[in-house]
Amino acid sequence: MALSQTQIIQSLAESLRWFEKELELGVAPAKLNHLTGRIGELYSAMITRGQMALQTNQRGYDVISAENERISVKTVTTSAHVSFKPRTFGQVDRGMVLRLNIDDEIGDSVEMLLDCLAGDFLERYGNNDEKFSFSISPKKQPRETLENLQISGEAKWRDYDIQQFENGTIRVLISNTVQQTAMQHLRDIASEAGVSILNSNSQPKNMRQLGAEIIQVLQVRTEKFEL
Repeated sequence: MALSQTQIIQSLAESLRWFEKELELGVAPAKLNHLTGRIGELYSAMITRGQMALQTNQRGYDVISAENERISVKTVTTSAHVSFKPRTFGQVDRGMVLRLNIDDEIGDSVEMLLDCLAGDFLERYGNNDEKFSFSISPKKQPRETLENLQISGEAKWRDYDIQQFENGTIRVLISNTVQQTAMQHLRDIASEAGVSILNSNSQPKNMRQLGAEIIQVLQVRTEKFEL
């Protein structure tokens, strides 16, 4: 059955929530291959306005784009490389490699590592008759500093200064000194200020969610006090 874009997006969100729950239960990302694979396929179908392949583990490809491209999708968490099978790559028009990033600050997110036509992939990586391998680079660090961004929200609590930048990043300072263990400080502030550290799904909020809510709560209190 064909899925609408809304259904694909909803399924992706549900799969990501399930992935987060499994991590909270202590399951290692490497043990969730089936779930990470599903997340990658749904993400690919979403960005290409496509459909999932008719069969699970469809021979050669996983998604068919709106332009009728057969797409082979590989999704990793910590792996240093992925491999495509030469014997089925002839049925593929496009290859994608995605990484599911696990981050306590911004939450889980999908990163596109490779998206290219099958012919281009063969020219770059098809140098082995047994498998076509793509090496994965370590996660990149931001090239620009936060000082280039605007502060979109800010609040003070005792000796703390909590700031949120326009990209969502949260920074905690004490006496104008940036704290490296910002998450622990946020949890301490939340405990004192009466802000829950859990979201609506009873899962711990990531740093951006918790910091943003703390700022909002403290700003409201400040406004009431000033009135």
